[in-house]
Amino acid sequence: MSLRLEAVAVGLALAASAQGSSLSRFEYFRIQMGTRVRIVLYADSEGRAREAAAKAFERIDALERIMTDYDPSSELMRLSHDAGEAPRAVSQDLFAVLERAMEYSRLSGGAFDVTVGPLVELWRKARRSGRLPAPEALEAARARVGFRNLALDRTARTVDFALAGMKLDLGGIGKGFAADQALAVLRSEGVSAALVAAGGDISLGEPPPSQPGWRIAIANPGLPAARAPADLVLSHCGVSTSGDAEQFVAIGGARYSHVVDPRTGLGVRDSASVTVVAPDATGSDALATALSVIEPSAGLKLADSLEGVAAFMVQRTAGGLRTYASRRMQNRLDQDGLNPHR
Repeated sequence: MSLRLEAVAVGLALAASAQGSSLSRFEYFRIQMGTRVRIVLYADSEGRAREAAAKAFERIDALERIMTDYDPSSELMRLSHDAGEAPRAVSQDLFAVLERAMEYSRLSGGAFDVTVGPLVELWRKARRSGRLPAPEALEAARARVGFRNLALDRTARTVDFALAGMKLDLGGIGKGFAADQALAVLRSEGVSAALVAAGGDISLGEPPPSQPGWRIAIANPGLPAARAPADLVLSHCGVSTSGDAEQFVAIGGARYSHVVDPRTGLGVRDSASVTVVAPDATGSDALATALSVIEPSAGLKLADSLEGVAAFMVQRTAGGLRTYASRRMQNRLDQDGLNPHR
């Protein structure tokens, strides 16, 4: 993801200074997990900052090797390869992210579904070929999707698939989880004022020195200036944006997002952008995916039912773009929102 597109899709804007503080601002970038990972932190020396950031990036590297579905030798892929056989013991990291994934699979009624892998695989091929998946292939893939066919045993730390041919996919939660874990590493290194952005998923620690929070701009997929949402000032939370600005395929005059609806097997059509604030980036990542799939009214209801969650959605309609804000998001925009054009 380029810097220009990151400013739109991630919606990251920083307006912080270290005036009156002995801490200085440092910023680091790496390409990890198929995206641009950015770490912004405040530390008392460049050496301390560089060492803390290096350890945070190392943590993300380790998690990528576990969670990626692009490498057949990853722990996730080896686990999926054995689907339908006996329960398999997994690493603590993989079990932790799968537990959170199952939590949001249940909360969303399957709009976010960690077992969506067979459908994601079909749609990756569709984006390359420019052709819709064959109906029979979609039906076969849908038959192997369903989080209720996955069982986790916390005591034994095992994963059990009810059906052969199931395939896990952490694309809708893995980057948020990695960002949270990287932020935890920074804290363990004594760096508390920090931000980790992995593509569209941001994990926020303490605010910059002498600032009330990090200034975060909500993604705008094309709204006119008068309707564009204000920036937010946030800390100690996660922020995620899911949208089809970059990852989509146009087939037969229809636009299909890279986000797949596990219930229909089809790429999402109408969701232009969803931004979610949650207690951590693991949750905001999963919820941004879920709210891209379900109808706006149901998405607002889900966001309002969860403690510390706020959501802003932009939908494509026949009459143009339409926006929706959850109760907490509207309160934030009314009370704390900043002019995004200044």
